[in-house]
Amino acid sequence: MEYIRLSNGVEMPVLGYGVFLVSPEECERCVSDALSVGYRLIDTAQAYANEEGVGNAWRKSGLKREELFLVTKVWIANAGEEKAAKSIDESLRKLQTDYIDLLLIHQAYGDVFGSWRAMEKAYRDGKVRAIGVSNFQSGRFFDFAHYVDVKPMVNQLQCNTLIQQTAIEPILAEFGTRMMAWGPLGGQGVEGIVKSEELAAIGAKYGKSAAQVALRWLTQRGVVAIPKSTHKERMQQNLDLFDFTLSDDDMARIATMNQHDTGTVNFGDPQFVKYLIENYG
Repeated sequence: MEYIRLSNGVEMPVLGYGVFLVSPEECERCVSDALSVGYRLIDTAQAYANEEGVGNAWRKSGLKREELFLVTKVWIANAGEEKAAKSIDESLRKLQTDYIDLLLIHQAYGDVFGSWRAMEKAYRDGKVRAIGVSNFQSGRFFDFAHYVDVKPMVNQLQCNTLIQQTAIEPILAEFGTRMMAWGPLGGQGVEGIVKSEELAAIGAKYGKSAAQVALRWLTQRGVVAIPKSTHKERMQQNLDLFDFTLSDDDMARIATMNQHDTGTVNFGDPQFVKYLIENYG
């Protein structure tokens, strides 16, 4: 495994296992499989309703807590200082742990500054090792990061070979914020990465698949990727990235594949914001 170093010195694996849309019933089995093949970063969220499965899986794994990197996110319904604080304690209970390695604000709506104050306190109290945000696009991220005391250490964004998030990179760098990629192999309106002839042709030189090349391209850029699969064999394949390095020419070739840059989900669309707030706020 390779690691990145966050702005506060915490080391974070560059590859993890994500459990978005993994049902509560399946989550424990999937996370157990992921841990058994070697994943040590698990990404969940309050909104996924499967934190308990993550907690059960790691507890039964035989791994020491310090061997794991657990990530979860504060949902819109828990926005605000008081509600966020209570939700953090509830996440700790469900994850069966005394601390969360990385805690994110899931969406940029509601009382995010109140949530952040609760997260900063949890960080100072040792309940959380690092804090950050998720789905904060450029303008919103700058506004938020400019005013908070503890700068976000991570921004989790939709990012892959077709959505490269290049425009936000200088803004993240200004605040020492690292990028974490959800949807690293597609999804949410992005198809064709795992079947890409371009990526497959590059992979053939290294004995790797298109999916492995796509994930390696992210991790070589220092972007943390969290692919999801419910199949143990695919989990293992996605993890098998660290015995090859893409050449500079291949990295540049993949950079030309960018299609959407900022993503296929417009988080600033008033109708999208209205839907989230009215249904989940």
